Amino acid sequence: MAKLELADIAGQLYGMPFDGFVAGRNAAAKELLSATSATPELRSRAAEVRSLPKPSVSAWAVNMLAWRRPETLRDLAELGLAMRRAQAALDAATLRSLSRERRTMLACAVDAARTVTEQQGRKISGTVAAEVEQTLRAATADEGAAAAVQSGRLLRALSADGVDVVDLDGAVAVPDAPGARPPATPPENAASPAPGTPPTAGQPRLRAVRQERPAPSPSARERAQAALRQASDAARSSAAEAERTSGELKDATDAAAALTEEAAGLREQLARAEAGLRQARKRLELASAAAQQAARTAEKDRRREDLTRERVLRLGNTPGG
Repeated sequence: MAKLELADIAGQLYGMPFDGFVAGRNAAAKELLSATSATPELRSRAAEVRSLPKPSVSAWAVNMLAWRRPETLRDLAELGLAMRRAQAALDAATLRSLSRERRTMLACAVDAARTVTEQQGRKISGTVAAEVEQTLRAATADEGAAAAVQSGRLLRALSADGVDVVDLDGAVAVPDAPGARPPATPPENAASPAPGTPPTAGQPRLRAVRQERPAPSPSARERAQAALRQASDAARSSAAEAERTSGELKDATDAAAALTEEAAGLREQLARAEAGLRQARKRLELASAAAQQAARTAEKDRRREDLTRERVLRLGNTPGG
């Protein structure tokens, strides 16, 4: 540990699970001071380690992407570069297409952040997920922000208003150091990632990116006009969609009214039928009772007839009858 540079130590710390950062930072500083020869340089390094700020939860979630899913951030950075080129070329059609692609990629990136942070023992809330999306959106708008999120040492959420560059003051720990370089086959559920000391090929350093940013060729007025054209196209498209959905709403409303009227008629018919059914059942009960009474009376009369006939026969067979 005593031979590690500050960037290496920071890389290890900011790649740790969120709740282990403070303990890891204290242990790293203590190990520097417990070296056999605690030189002034090591004591100074230990003080630097102790001063490393703990990231916000949203920044930590983005750091987990940098260490666990670097390809996600790399793809967003490449998309952002393509969007800035389309903006510089005043290519509104391409910019619209890339904007739609960005919405899809941002949603996938936030899902990836949810996954990797849960694997590190912490679920992120909806508010934190919104800050993660805001930060990743800023990374597509500004090259320096793209390098910041890929550093793996982000301290706070980033934001961009679409015009000015993203404010990176105090956003990254050890800003002059190379960006994150995850191991070749990073385990999805490892407790902490292995930091990489050298930058990957073509990976920008934070400060170098900000110094080498080329000035955009179009003027502010031209950019505003391009944005206006894009907004006008979007407004026309939205108006057409609104008109289409309005027609669908009218059709659905008319159909619902017709079905409501039909249902009311059917309910009325059902009510009449139920009333008729009740009356029919009552008549059936009365008729059934009358039939039973008539059957009993008929049976009684038949028996009386049989008895009378037998008596007549007996009297006819009796002498003198």
